[in-house]
Amino acid sequence: MKSRLLIFTLIILTNFQSCDDDKSEIVFHNSHEPSRAEAPFSDAVETENLLFLTGQIGKDHKKGELVKGGIEVETKQVIENIKAVLEYHNLTLDHVVKCTVILKDINDFKTFNSVYTSYFTKKPARTTFAASGLAGDASIEIDVIAVKL
Repeated sequence: MKSRLLIFTLIILTNFQSCDDDKSEIVFHNSHEPSRAEAPFSDAVETENLLFLTGQIGKDHKKGELVKGGIEVETKQVIENIKAVLEYHNLTLDHVVKCTVILKDINDFKTFNSVYTSYFTKKPARTTFAASGLAGDASIEIDVIAVKL
């Protein structure tokens, strides 16, 4: 009876230990941009091989203001901001597997899409919708999920 109990205990302990080994750490990364150091959110959150980036708007972080010129210019700035965060984590746009795009005006879709497709040549999965009242009075916001290989 004692040997059965010992074997059963060893099996349980082994299973618990292997469960602990399977746990992945979640890392909440601060921004690489000094102007965003006090933001109430993480610039990126990493778990296992995924990096979840916070939404980006067309803000020029060096000037601290939204770029001027409409949806085309804002879309370029948004994607450049995304590229900067990815590069900080040694990734590129080619590592992006999912994009969520929020447009202030769905009528901007065609212009946005022409800029977007010039950057995202691998064609990650994407969701696009319109909503009013984006942060900073932006015309567009994009968040992405990237894979660390």
